[in-house]
Amino acid sequence: MLAAGGSLLLFLVSEQLSSYNDYQLAQVGIYVVALAGLSVLVGSNGQISLGNGAFMAVGAYTAGVILVHTHLPVAAAVLAAAGAGAVAGVLIGIPASRLRGPYLAGMTLALAIGLPALAIKFSSTFGGDQGLSINPLNPPGTVDPERYLAWVVLAVAVVSLILLANLGRSRFGRAFRAVRDDEVASALSGIRVARTQVLAFAVSAAAAGLAGALLGLASGIVSPGGFSVQLSVSLLAGMVLGGTGSLLGMWWGAILLVYAPQWATSVAGQLHLRSGQGANLALLFYGAILVLVMLLAPSGIQGILHRLWERVGAARTAGVRRRVGDDGILGGSAADQLSPDVPGRSSPE
Repeated sequence: MLAAGGSLLLFLVSEQLSSYNDYQLAQVGIYVVALAGLSVLVGSNGQISLGNGAFMAVGAYTAGVILVHTHLPVAAAVLAAAGAGAVAGVLIGIPASRLRGPYLAGMTLALAIGLPALAIKFSSTFGGDQGLSINPLNPPGTVDPERYLAWVVLAVAVVSLILLANLGRSRFGRAFRAVRDDEVASALSGIRVARTQVLAFAVSAAAAGLAGALLGLASGIVSPGGFSVQLSVSLLAGMVLGGTGSLLGMWWGAILLVYAPQWATSVAGQLHLRSGQGANLALLFYGAILVLVMLLAPSGIQGILHRLWERVGAARTAGVRRRVGDDGILGGSAADQLSPDVPGRSSPE
């Protein structure tokens, strides 16, 4: 019901936006998919990754090669991208299951640095620095192309969140959280820790590969420059800002990833800064927001909203209890309790 209501709201919002804003809405949906997969790995399973931008590159190049060199439909290319991401996640997850803390972070960071360079090494297949050009989606009828892109991306994002939410409620999701909390106790309980960690990597990488394919379709080109180390770091920052482990919080993280650079560019223009200084201002925004959220709300933006909702609920409950304590029954008075007209009540006499 939540997914259906959210889908309807997003559809109505997209109908009211311009083509450029619809394209930005599609960008938000793409980052939601990538952040949700990263949240499963970091929030649910407790493994840190600075290489999910590389998994996005795997998915993007897989979809790009299929669409450029074959005649398969777009849906098949997108599903193949998710599958390629999952395979890459398994290959990286096997050695990663033996690493912890900064060693795991260093390994995934090396992946983010080195993997996009393979496109330059095998330029005949992956297009080198210029990348692969992908034809955009063909909308039906007279539908605006950017609006149609937003619909497709948001539909994929909602379905992905439903699948990940159900995964979190399954025995696999419980195993993820158990391994995150205590690996020794999990092993004593019969959970295969290494296999669980590899599975978490595969799920996260599959979501990243899916997001990479959607990003390639949205931009129309797949090139190494689109999957730099900054992308991986930004994904981790967006996940933390939205709320680690919260799928709903990933929407807030994706909104920041899309709109924070624009806000920085706008501020840089008002301050008459150079282009390079404006780019650094976006990183400064990320850092400042990240520090503030960590100080004020370690659970992220979604954590702030959750606590506010709990306080509102507690205030309502306290108000009901006060009224019950004052009147005896909700909405009644002491005279009503002693009225002889009420069955089972006696008069004051």
